[in-house]
Amino acid sequence: QVQLVESGGGSVQPGGSLTLSCEFSGRIFRINTMGWYRQAPGSERELVATFTSDSRINYGDSVKGRFTISRDNAKNTIYLQMNSLKPEDTAVYYCNGNIRPTMSFNYIDFWGKGTLVTVSS
Repeated sequence: QVQLVESGGGSVQPGGSLTLSCEFSGRIFRINTMGWYRQAPGSERELVATFTSDSRINYGDSVKGRFTISRDNAKNTIYLQMNSLKPEDTAVYYCNGNIRPTMSFNYIDFWGKGTLVTVSS
């Protein structure tokens, strides 16, 4: 079973920084894409940042220039460095992986349980 476990959420003042981590574990044959999404109260889930299948990076328009996604393949972990945080960044942040668990399976979307980020003075 594939598991994605996020950590690093919390409360921060506007202008502050936080770093989120997401560790991938379990039976993983191949990863297509992996990244971060977020969902604010009353809103739909939206893209924050992802690695594409050819290792390019896509950022949501609202976080470009402020957030940076990175990864450590040896640790099966991706990170999201969030700088210059704004109140509108308040949301539950979800880790996502489009993963093929074994050669017998097609690619499946897996999600972490989410970690809350609150930006408030």
